[in-house]
Amino acid sequence: MRQAFHDQVRATLADIDAQGLTKPERVIVSRQGAEIEVRNPLGGTLRALNFCANNYLGLAGDPRVEQAGERAAREFGAGLASVRFICGTQAIHKALEAEIAAYLGYEDAILFAACFDANGAVFEPLFGEEDAIVSDSLNHASIIDGVRLAKAKRYRYLANDMADLESQLKTARADGARNIVIATDGVFSMDGHVAKLGDITRLADQYEALVMVDDCHATGFLGDKGRGSAAFRQVEGRIDILTGTFGKALGGAMGGFICAKKEVVELLRQRARPYLFSNALAPSVCGASLEAIRIAKSHEGDELRARLFANAARFREGMAARGFDLVPGETPIVPVMLGDARLAQQMAAKLLDKGVYVIGFSYPVVPKGKARIRTQLSAAHDFDQIDRTIAAFAEVRDSLGAGQ
Repeated sequence: MRQAFHDQVRATLADIDAQGLTKPERVIVSRQGAEIEVRNPLGGTLRALNFCANNYLGLAGDPRVEQAGERAAREFGAGLASVRFICGTQAIHKALEAEIAAYLGYEDAILFAACFDANGAVFEPLFGEEDAIVSDSLNHASIIDGVRLAKAKRYRYLANDMADLESQLKTARADGARNIVIATDGVFSMDGHVAKLGDITRLADQYEALVMVDDCHATGFLGDKGRGSAAFRQVEGRIDILTGTFGKALGGAMGGFICAKKEVVELLRQRARPYLFSNALAPSVCGASLEAIRIAKSHEGDELRARLFANAARFREGMAARGFDLVPGETPIVPVMLGDARLAQQMAAKLLDKGVYVIGFSYPVVPKGKARIRTQLSAAHDFDQIDRTIAAFAEVRDSLGAGQ
């Protein structure tokens, strides 16, 4: 029986590889930044421009963020060896919860090891069998998993389709739902689209529903002072529950959070399983995240955001001029559509040879037939690096005979 199991695993891996869906891990031997050093499987290392990190503000390798993390580790230690409610809550955890809540305009916040955990925690304690969750069909896997854990009735609407959302809200009301929550990404990570939060909050008011938004790909760089998709769509104060991360624009380390009213956060402290049964966030991550928030909400943060969006515009315009099929969008996420999974992997590998580090995305991360290279701009990039990357994309595409 044991041999049969391992034969089955090997057969599954072979099938994944045959479809061109294998996702290789490349080893970076430098700090994160616009330019990184990557281990070469054939020996030595390669210098490459990184166009696939979530490092939107360029803070992941910022010395001030690093030093803040070091100071926190010296003061509070490497870790807590405990969950929060036993002996795992330090002053720095409370400081970070207060700071992220104030930055994003909420009464309180609760920390998690990752936003995947935050999304896994948010639904089950708050919504029971008498309630309903209405979820966008393109929501992040963590929202999908979190919804599955809840006993609430589940409804799904077509991506960013407000007519279908209203139809699902009507059905949920007709089915007698006690509470309804609309769940959506603020920015959809694979496409770069910003949720239609103006329409969503209007429908929420009309059907007396709550709104939950995952703002991982928005917090720190989208909207006024980087306060996220609600600020970008000018609906601040109308999002009931907000989840997010410190693992992208806000320092790039790890850790997630949920922001909401105090009573909602308090119930999550009492009932959210990923919070109750996971170690407290490392003090170094808390310290680094506090410094990243300080930078993000400052005048310097405004300058970083301006540079980020100028970089995104230059890259998008240059790639479009070279004939690439891009997903339209308003964010620094610029998906280069290729369709074929194997082609996406081949292009990514050849681009690395040209000194550009990107990753091919294919099923199950994106739908079958929608393979792409998702590029992401950073404030740390400069125009010369962007122009070199555009030229490399065009050269590799032409060498593979994959012209549009």
